[in-house]
Amino acid sequence: MKASPSARSWIAAGVRHELLMRAMPALRHDMASPVSLIRMSLLMLRRQVAANPPDVAACEQRVGQVDEQLGMLIGSMRALRDWELGIDDDGVTRAGLVRQCTGLMRAAFDLNGIALELDEGFDADEDGAPTWRDAPALRYLLLGALCHLQDSVAEIGLVRVSPEGDAGVVVRAESRPADGGRPEMVPHRAPRSLAIDAVSLQSLADDLCHALRIERDAVHLDLRAG
Repeated sequence: MKASPSARSWIAAGVRHELLMRAMPALRHDMASPVSLIRMSLLMLRRQVAANPPDVAACEQRVGQVDEQLGMLIGSMRALRDWELGIDDDGVTRAGLVRQCTGLMRAAFDLNGIALELDEGFDADEDGAPTWRDAPALRYLLLGALCHLQDSVAEIGLVRVSPEGDAGVVVRAESRPADGGRPEMVPHRAPRSLAIDAVSLQSLADDLCHALRIERDAVHLDLRAG
């Protein structure tokens, strides 16, 4: 029995949820850091206000720091909204998309002995680069490509992200050298039921209307909507 359109949409929604959960530690860290700094700044502000006489200049400096940290926290909270599909986003450059997604996954990859490497072409991509709409969908797809290779490529030691043509990104996995890496640095893999396999990734791409080509050790993503 073939899956109905509704069932296929639920499959894609499940893949998006799994990807969001994998990115959540980095998102949570971005929100928690300003909160810790705000608490410390308020503690110091109380001490400076209680001084006799109060240090007005120091108090003004602390208030400025709290305001800056609140701005960081608000920015992190708004970033969560940007994960919603269908919002009127301002678009994203190819380099910006790649840096955001690799930044979200870098700590998890590092902890599992997987290096993330960006091609130098993304540096040149910043000058006059086109902006691609549908940023939330592209973010899910690029994260999906990264996580798919992590889950499926044996002995993975390096993931290299490179530009492809004018509107594409290729994510390629390389095995760890036989004499490289420590034995204990075996990549953690999601449970088989939650692994981002080729079928799951292709279902996500179909639902988000973007072209995706999946190879044994690489994923090619077209930023143009299909």
